[in-house]
Amino acid sequence: MPNIKSILFAQKQKLFSISRRSFQTDLLPEGAKAYINGKWMDSIGGTTFEVKNPYSKEVITEIANCDQSDAQIAVQAAREAFYKWGFETTGKERGAILNKWYQILTQKEAQLGELLTLEQGKALGEAKGEIQYSASYFDYYAGEARRIRGEIIPAPVLNRQHFHTREPIGVVAVITPWNFPSAMIARKAAAAFAAGCTLVVKPAAETPLSALALAQTAEEAGLPKGCFNVIPADHERIGGISKFLCESHDVNCISFTGSTGVGRLLLSQSASTVKRVCLELGGNAPFIVFESADIDVAVQSAIASKFRCSGQTCVSANRFYIHSKVHDSFVQKLGDAMSKFVCGNGLDSKTTQGPLIHEKAVEKVQKLVDDAVSKGAKIVKGGKVIEGTNLYEPTILTNVNESMNIANEEIFGPVVAIQSFETEDEAIQKANSTRLGLAAYFFTTCMKQTFRVSRRIESGMIGINEGAISSAEAAFGGVKESGLGREGGSQGIDEFTNTKYICLNTK
Repeated sequence: MPNIKSILFAQKQKLFSISRRSFQTDLLPEGAKAYINGKWMDSIGGTTFEVKNPYSKEVITEIANCDQSDAQIAVQAAREAFYKWGFETTGKERGAILNKWYQILTQKEAQLGELLTLEQGKALGEAKGEIQYSASYFDYYAGEARRIRGEIIPAPVLNRQHFHTREPIGVVAVITPWNFPSAMIARKAAAAFAAGCTLVVKPAAETPLSALALAQTAEEAGLPKGCFNVIPADHERIGGISKFLCESHDVNCISFTGSTGVGRLLLSQSASTVKRVCLELGGNAPFIVFESADIDVAVQSAIASKFRCSGQTCVSANRFYIHSKVHDSFVQKLGDAMSKFVCGNGLDSKTTQGPLIHEKAVEKVQKLVDDAVSKGAKIVKGGKVIEGTNLYEPTILTNVNESMNIANEEIFGPVVAIQSFETEDEAIQKANSTRLGLAAYFFTTCMKQTFRVSRRIESGMIGINEGAISSAEAAFGGVKESGLGREGGSQGIDEFTNTKYICLNTK
């Protein structure tokens, strides 16, 4: 069985051709199939869809194309596995499996990173970093599994004892995006498994292979069959599958990461069964640089926040507000730092910026830039697609204002849209002038301003003098229309457990 490196195609030439129907590596030993009840399976209908490399636009493989019938089988498998996993294993036992899973992911970081870059396009160094990040959740929740505890409540009378217990919610349907095809599953799965839940995963149509690789590593870690099920599907079928999962009485929770629009739809569809819905939705993060800020720190943080995954992240800095007195210095230093970027094939070790996910993503970014320029924005750097590719030049726009679409929409691309401001109140008003509230960033060396501004910004997460804020130990999530619930930290367990009240008469 060839190592994955032997099937990666180089930037200018293929290494060798592979059968579209039998994409096999040690990460996917039986090819690109669905994974249901511990078995690799074709879809019931026998249909497939194509997975393409975003850089070369070539087909990597064809993969099983599941529908509602496959989803129903997966849900039933998860339901049957739940009772034993949730109530006949201890937190210590579940934690041991999660710890082994963590070790396997760490050992296979290089292979998993290569597979991720192959289907998602991001630079290989970033992809390996995502695998490390994914593994960190299994490491963290391996410990948390032993710390899920209830409480004894003082009763109002002597002949009663009151208890609260924490119990797994049941079967969780996980629906994830393409920008972090490993980490978005890991962040949900690690907490859910620690709590005693079982999963049905619907990965993004663009990036299903990383999800299947997680299933393989789960099996190697000793996760019982039926606990982790993966049902790939193309864009035409995902709507029907999602609706089925939302309306199924055998699914107890929907955990979704993606756009606010789709999140609203899933919330509506889940109403008929009154199930718990955990939503991590869109962002429109402000990035504020105050007059006292260390500009070098702000620039390096902008690089970390804005250009990870070529700007295709929900917590990416989206709206840059730079104090007028440091505006020119920030723009100059940021441009100098961006000059070191190398755009290209993510599999090339020299590449720092990979492609956008597909042509539609490129078209959206170009449309936003063109609209801004037509309304007076100035292109300082970049501003166009690299012809014939899905690569978009890292871009700086200045003289941006609120009339431009780029100031009001999530960009999801490598574009820094800069506005200047004069006062703290003005910056905060602009930062809060959105229906979204996932992440925010601001930079200052004034301690009083640190606390003052952090209280006033309407956001679920804030980075102060820091551009990379996510951690397995911390709660991840937004306010306003950026979502419901939290992932990560001890709070992540809350999403996948119910509190049960028990009243015992001791008389």
